[in-house]
Amino acid sequence: MSIHSWRDAYSGMSSDNIKGLVLALSSSLFIGSSFIVKKKGLKKAGGSGVRAGSGGYSYLYEPLWWVGMITMVVGEVANFAAYAFAPAILVTPLGALSIIISAVLAHIILREKLHIFGVLGCALCVVGSTTIVLHAPQERAIESVAEVWDLATEPAFVLYGVLVLIAVFVLVVHYIPLYGHTHVMCYIGVCSLVGSLSVMSVKGLGIALKLTFSGTNQLVYPQTWAFTFFVLLCVITQMNYLNKALDTFNTAVVSPIYYVMFTSLTIIASVIMFKDWDGQDPTQIVTELCGFVTILSGTFLLHKTKDMVESSVRLPKHMDEEEGIPLRRHDSSNSRSP
Repeated sequence: MSIHSWRDAYSGMSSDNIKGLVLALSSSLFIGSSFIVKKKGLKKAGGSGVRAGSGGYSYLYEPLWWVGMITMVVGEVANFAAYAFAPAILVTPLGALSIIISAVLAHIILREKLHIFGVLGCALCVVGSTTIVLHAPQERAIESVAEVWDLATEPAFVLYGVLVLIAVFVLVVHYIPLYGHTHVMCYIGVCSLVGSLSVMSVKGLGIALKLTFSGTNQLVYPQTWAFTFFVLLCVITQMNYLNKALDTFNTAVVSPIYYVMFTSLTIIASVIMFKDWDGQDPTQIVTELCGFVTILSGTFLLHKTKDMVESSVRLPKHMDEEEGIPLRRHDSSNSRSP
């Protein structure tokens, strides 16, 4: 391929994509760091009061914990802003970088051991993220929030939304009462399905605010407030079932599964609503998918090796017992029954 044809095939990232990329990376840095700062604050507060794990709230009086909380809020705001500038297929997968930052800082600051395969998982996440960044589609030009609403009310996305609501209804009414405490996919399924709709709403609201701050007031349009309502409704539902999942199952199980399902469904929703792949050739699309799979592999490897390290330190004799039931809650009473 000649130099000119290569330039025609790859014109580089748009200014909006670069802004979204910088915001997404900043978000991962702040969120990844916040976990470490909050954990340091929790340890410090636990030394002088009742630990949070025992029902205490002494951490609320610890300034270091509040620094971590503020850092997380800043990261979430940066992530929110990133969706206003770049497509979800670029922003959402980069959330895996916060896991890398958290793992590396935990190794350096908290002296938590990082397994050699955990390092490999970090490297895979970086390679996958770089691949997606280099081949991500350009953000489409949108002049008003009404355009976003038109995209959201097209038949294809309406059908997707209806299917999501039906799936959520079936999970909440039928499967969660029966299997919610034994199968992690019930809670995670609701979080991920609703989460894909929340990201689309966040993107619509973010674009409205971006246009408003640039001088074109979008607050006078009812669509802006409709997106605001959907954001609040979806986020509250999402957080409710995510908290239930974390309260019922091991974090090392919940985190990677939630990341995979949430990111996959968000990309599907974005492709349907914003038609991210319309201007790309099959090679670019396949390359993006390969980058995404690479990130997924790195995320699972990082969480799995973290679980291996904890098991080898705390429960070396029972590693094989826990290995066989990664997706179900361990019920010791079942093993004791005759």
